[in-house]
This record gives sequence, C-alpha cells and structure tokens, in this order.
Amino acid sequence: MNIEELYDYCLSIPGVEETFPFDEVTLVLKLMGKMIALIPLDAEKKSISLKCDPEKAIALRQKYSCVQAAYHMHKKYWNSIELSGSMPDEELKKWIHHSIEEVVKKMPKKIQQEYYGKTEG
Repeated sequence: MNIEELYDYCLSIPGVEETFPFDEVTLVLKLMGKMIALIPLDAEKKSISLKCDPEKAIALRQKYSCVQAAYHMHKKYWNSIELSGSMPDEELKKWIHHSIEEVVKKMPKKIQQEYYGKTEG
C-alpha cells in the first residue's frame, strides 16, 4: 500500500479526521479528538505509527521486520510500520482498525456506544 492509498483508506473509516497539530508535514489522524495514527509525510521511508495493545505490539515487532517501536511515541503502546510492502495490505488495515479499537476502549462507555452505534436498553 502506498502513502496515497493509506491516506485514502484511513479517511474512509467513519469518524476519522486529518489534523496537523505539530507541523505541516506530520499528518495525525484522529477519531473523536483522539490520535489513532501518525504519518510523517516528509520521511524518506514512508510509515504509519499506530496504537497497539502492548503484548500485541511486541508480537508484531517480532513477526515483521518492517515494524518497530514508534519514534517519539510511548513505545509500549505505539508501533511504526514501514510501508515497504513486506506487510500485506489486509494485515495493515487490520492494525489500523486495532488502533481505533485501542483508542475507543479508553473512552467513556457512552461514547463507545455512540461510536459503535449501540443503544442502551
């Protein structure tokens, strides 16, 4: 998946918005005001940083050489995935959705229900 396809895919997910809170070259994707992904647009090697369950983050780093602890992020929870093609697109999409799940599960139950479209009762 190239950077344009990645960008389009992420913005196709309901509720995801693009922001540039740090500078003009660091794209931060947010869901309900919370960061789910970071894409440095000026990097020589294109990558995306995603939030991840700590145990799964380690396993992912061991499985793929294109995955490392994210630079300038809490390395326990954030992985950087290089868009080298060594991770299949479907696998990358899975980890994007995992990042969303990790962010949503930290939100209040009412907000979680709102996001997932559930109603009480």
